[in-house]
Amino acid sequence: MSNTIGSVTPRVSLIASEHTWIEGNAIQQLEITAKLPDMVRVVGMPDLHPGRGYPVGAAFFSQHRFYPALIGNDIGCGMSLWQTDLLAMKQSLDKLEKNLGNIDGPLEEEELGDIPPALGDYSRALGTIGGGNHFAELLRIDEIYQPQAGLDKKRLMLLVHSGSRGLGQLILEQHVRAHGHHGLLENTDAANDYLQQHQQALDFASLNRQLIAQRILQRLRTAGDCLLDIHHNLLAAATIEGVPGWLHRKGATPSDEGLVVIPGSRGDYSYIVQPLPAASSLYSLAHGAGRKWMRSECKDRLSARFSTEQLARTRFGSRVICRDRQLIYQEAPEAYKPIDSVVGALQQAGLVTLVARMQPVLTYKTSGGQ
Repeated sequence: MSNTIGSVTPRVSLIASEHTWIEGNAIQQLEITAKLPDMVRVVGMPDLHPGRGYPVGAAFFSQHRFYPALIGNDIGCGMSLWQTDLLAMKQSLDKLEKNLGNIDGPLEEEELGDIPPALGDYSRALGTIGGGNHFAELLRIDEIYQPQAGLDKKRLMLLVHSGSRGLGQLILEQHVRAHGHHGLLENTDAANDYLQQHQQALDFASLNRQLIAQRILQRLRTAGDCLLDIHHNLLAAATIEGVPGWLHRKGATPSDEGLVVIPGSRGDYSYIVQPLPAASSLYSLAHGAGRKWMRSECKDRLSARFSTEQLARTRFGSRVICRDRQLIYQEAPEAYKPIDSVVGALQQAGLVTLVARMQPVLTYKTSGGQ
């Protein structure tokens, strides 16, 4: 393995360079998770940070048993990337924001199309971004490293980050009430029931990102092509180095599904990369910049330095639509790691090749109408 992929314990590896900020509590959570029954290997990504009991930015490989709690409540959280027909050099931020309007509320019935009846009330959440670190963002390509990838520098990109909304939360709550955090033995009725619900949440999340993108493209009176759609939180049967088992990703991007995007904070670059799949990383990559600060401390750290109006503009001259005073501090660029330190660690580990670099133009989080 590369010296960027270090061994913490015999079953725990960490992908990090000397420039990668990794919090000690996150490594402790990795080590605790590795001790779960039937856990084989755990790998922390360079965007690793502490979560609620389990780390975020990691992949976990077990045999005979899997752990829904490791996946968490936002099953299928992930990203889709679209190349739009909007010309990058001809866009006014004021006009883009005005045309986009408020997309916090539910879609109109005619926009939903044919939705599976099993989704019930959760269909009202389709086409909506949600809170936390979810967003939709228009970006400009400023560097293309692999021209053969077919990207057009003249056209704006649309990145959508969202998941299964309340459906994933319901599935996790039901599971924890019935089974706690002990995991499920494979091929049992309980395991099969969870896998069925898990797939439903994955399908919901993909459809949700598609509908968000279509909603935005329609508002902006343009069209676009979907280049990729990937999940960051999921469970999958996998065979790694000849060993069959269960691969859990919690805030980790797949490296075995083609091109992926690794976004920075709303005030940093984002990268499109070509993964170089490797068992040493459990066929996974960082899913973003990764938090440096807990959400609860962001406002105290930043409110004396920045007003909400200042945080709504970035060093690129891009604009952030976030009319939630608490959230705009929680999601400030200062609360995240520099994306170059994260992507750089993946490069040094021989896990990715850069395809393109993008910078934000307009980031939408909430108009305050959720």
